[in-house]
Amino acid sequence: MNKILPRIAAFAVAALLLAGCASTQEQDETKGWSAEKIYNEAKSEQTAHNWDHSTKLFEALEARYPYGRFAQQALLEMAYNQYKNLDSQPALASLDRFMKQYPAHPSMDYALYLKGLVNFNDTQGFLSALAKQDMAERDPKSARDSFDAFKELIDRYPDSKYAEDSRTRMAYLVGALANHELYVAKYYYRRGAYLAAANRGKGLLENFGNTKQVEPALGIMVRSYDKLGLTELRDDAKRVLLKNYPNTVVLEDSYWTTGSWWKLW
Repeated sequence: MNKILPRIAAFAVAALLLAGCASTQEQDETKGWSAEKIYNEAKSEQTAHNWDHSTKLFEALEARYPYGRFAQQALLEMAYNQYKNLDSQPALASLDRFMKQYPAHPSMDYALYLKGLVNFNDTQGFLSALAKQDMAERDPKSARDSFDAFKELIDRYPDSKYAEDSRTRMAYLVGALANHELYVAKYYYRRGAYLAAANRGKGLLENFGNTKQVEPALGIMVRSYDKLGLTELRDDAKRVLLKNYPNTVVLEDSYWTTGSWWKLW
C-alpha cells in the first residue's frame, strides 16, 4: 500500500504537467504572430463560419496589440461573430465598447447598423410570442432599441450604404410596435380593464398614428369608454373613427369574436 501511494501521486503530478503543457500550447497559438497575421487568421476562421475560434483570435489580437487599426477593427469583427452566433448580449457589449472607445471611427455607421441588426434578431422572437397571443408579458425593448439604432444611423449618416435597409427595417419595426400596443389594449379589454385598454389605444394613436392599427385602436377606445360610461369620450373617439374609416367594421361585435383582430399582417 505504501508503494502504491507514491505511484498515484506521481501519475497525478504527470497529469497536471501535461494539462499545463496543453493549456500553454493553446494559449501560445498566436505566439510570435504579428497583428496582421492574427487578424488574417481570424478573418479566415470567420469566413469558414467558425465564429467562436475567430472571436478568440480577435480577442488575442486586441489583448496583445491594443492600439492601432487592427485592434479597432477586431472589436467590430468580434461583434459580427457574436451576432452571427446569436450571442446578442456579448455582441451588444462589444459594440457599446467600440462606440465609446472610437466615437469618430469611420465605420461608426456600420457599428450602428450592426447594433440595429442584433436587436432586430431579438425582435423576431418577440413577434413569435405575439403570434401566440402572449401579448401582455412581452417587453418590446429589443424592437425599440433596434429602431433607435437604425434611426441614429440615418440621422447621422443619411448617405450611408446601410441607410436604405435601415429605413426598410424601421418601417417594419413601427408596425411591430403598433401591433404590440394593439395586443395589450385588447388584452386589457378582454379582462375588463377598460380604462387601461382605452389608454393603450390612445397611446397607439399618439405614437403610431400612420399605421393600420389605428382603426382597431379607435374601436377599442369607443368600446372601452362605452363600458366605463364615459359617453363624451366615446362619442369623440367614434366621430374620429367614422370620419377616417367610414366603412369600418371594428364597431361590430363580430369583428372582435372572429379572431381577425389579432393577425399580425
